[in-house]
Amino acid sequence: MKALILSGGKGTRLRPLTYTGAKQLVPVANKPILWYGIEAIVEAGITDIGIIISPETGPEIQEKTGDGARFGARITYIPQDQPLGLAHAVKVAQPFLQDSPFVMYLGDNLIQDPLGDFLSYFQAQALDALILLRAVSNPSAFGVAEVDPQGRVLALVEKPQNPPSNLALVGLYFFSPEIHQAIAQIQPSPRGELEITDAIQALIDAEKAVEAQQLAGWWLDTGKKDDLLEANRIILDTLLAPDKQGRVDDQSQIIGRVKIHPSAEIINSSIRGPVIIGADCRIVNAFIGPYTSVADGVAIEEADLEHSVILQGAQIIGVQQRLVDSVIGQRAKLTVTPRQPAALRFLVGDDSQIEFSPRRF
Repeated sequence: MKALILSGGKGTRLRPLTYTGAKQLVPVANKPILWYGIEAIVEAGITDIGIIISPETGPEIQEKTGDGARFGARITYIPQDQPLGLAHAVKVAQPFLQDSPFVMYLGDNLIQDPLGDFLSYFQAQALDALILLRAVSNPSAFGVAEVDPQGRVLALVEKPQNPPSNLALVGLYFFSPEIHQAIAQIQPSPRGELEITDAIQALIDAEKAVEAQQLAGWWLDTGKKDDLLEANRIILDTLLAPDKQGRVDDQSQIIGRVKIHPSAEIINSSIRGPVIIGADCRIVNAFIGPYTSVADGVAIEEADLEHSVILQGAQIIGVQQRLVDSVIGQRAKLTVTPRQPAALRFLVGDDSQIEFSPRRF
């Protein structure tokens, strides 16, 4: 059994943050989104992993993720020159996959349910495809499945105007080698892409064994800012283990589930969890509120923030009103002087500098 993780694409929904980096490497609770998928796959017992990468962000993904040794896996990187659909990614990866069954995982998705249970069912039933579904309020934005009461998939359609159900395809699939023949039969969709839904439909039309199961836990697609913040909130809520090892002075107050790296320094500040603070951070005269992730090397002084994701090396200085619902990119510098509005919201890309002067308010 092998695994294929899709980590290509251009990340347009998270721009400007992803103009300079891979969306799959944006951290949730200070860990790249991609790594959660790798860990889930290894936990299910699959250690031979291929990762689809794009020319724009592939080198960064390779540099930060490595050969897989840190996860107990072996990673093969597979270039995809153009993002021409999920089925196209499988086609590009066929030399790696060969005749092995495999799990396909979208690298910007987070799934709570353990993969092992689905893998065991897929193998025990000798299926050609097992898809995972979740009821959603906006099915027109997803691939949608129509299933019978026994879980057999009757039809699939990609982003339909009139959905046959509210069951969206989650970014996790299990396939036998039959999927390669199905992909060879399909044509690009009106979007110009080879759709995995069309390939699965080809399996259904050929009367192959295609079934579906519904997720019990949460499923998070982190492609947009608000989705990323929600993922950060849920991960901090469900997975954060408190560990207050940092250098915290007597004037500071730490409340709730807070994880502080031993090299971080907290001076005259209040931190109310769930919060995670990375290595070499310096927090002075600040309030860090719930559901905030602060990556390595961040400086926060005279600032008040919550429900935000602050990336590596960022500086936030003098933001005395609340900074909320924000994502601040790597090495970005945000400086705010007095006479500010009551609350501020930002999506700031890497290496940006933003300064507000009093005359603008």
